[in-house]
Amino acid sequence: MPIYAIGDIHGHLDLLLQAHERIARDGGRDARIVHLGDLIDRGPDSRGVVEHLMQGQAAGRDWIVLRGNHDPALPEFLRDPHWVDPRAAMPANWIARDVGADTTLASYGVADAARRPLAEVHAEALAAVPAAHARWLGALPLWHRQAGALFVHAGIRPGVALAAQDPGELMWIRRPFLDDPRDHGVLVVHGHTPIRRATHYGNRINIDSGAGRGGPLSAIRLDGGGAWLLTDGGPQPLRPAGPG
Repeated sequence: MPIYAIGDIHGHLDLLLQAHERIARDGGRDARIVHLGDLIDRGPDSRGVVEHLMQGQAAGRDWIVLRGNHDPALPEFLRDPHWVDPRAAMPANWIARDVGADTTLASYGVADAARRPLAEVHAEALAAVPAAHARWLGALPLWHRQAGALFVHAGIRPGVALAAQDPGELMWIRRPFLDDPRDHGVLVVHGHTPIRRATHYGNRINIDSGAGRGGPLSAIRLDGGGAWLLTDGGPQPLRPAGPG
C-alpha cells in the first residue's frame, strides 16, 4: 500500500490544500498521509492549518500528524508565557525568539504580539485559542513507522534504537544525523532542515523544501517502486543522490 508524506507546513494552509489535492489526484482521497510537523509559525494561517488537520482526522481521513519542534510552542506559551524551549538556540520565550509566534497568534486574532506587553498578549491568547487546539498540538505523536520507512520530524540519533531515542532529538536533531551515511535499518523520511528540493540520500529523504521561508511544500509517495515527488505535472522519481 502506498503511503504519502508532506513536509513542514509552517502556517501555509493554501500550500497544504494544494499538496492534499496532488495526493488525491495520485492516490485518491482515502490515501494515508503522514504530515511531518511544524504545522505552525511563520505562515499566515496557522489556525487554518490546525483546524483543517483536526477536522480531517475527525472525519475519518487517514491522516497521521507528527509533532515538529515548533508545534509545542503554542500550548506551552498558553501554559506559561515565559516558557523557554531548552533546545532553542536563543534562551528566550516563544515571541522574543522571533520564529513566527506573532503570525501564529495573529491567525487566532491576537494582533501585534511582538510589540505588546507579554502579559497582555498571553491573556488575549488564552481567550482566543481554542483549548482543543492546544491539547491536540501538545499530544501529537513523534514518529510513525510503516513498510520499511520511519517518518519523523527532524531525524534520529544514529545507532540508537527507536525506543531509546531522546524525544527532543526527534524534533530537533541535525548533526550527526544529516552527516551519517549508515543504513539505519529503515528509510528515514524527515523535514526540519530546509533545502531547495526534496532529496533522497539513500538512507533518508528530506522533504522540507522551505515552505516557511517562501519555498514550496513538498509531498512524496513511497511505494514498492521507490519514492516519488508529486508535482503539478505528475510524480517524478526521487532517486538516491548519495550522502548529504
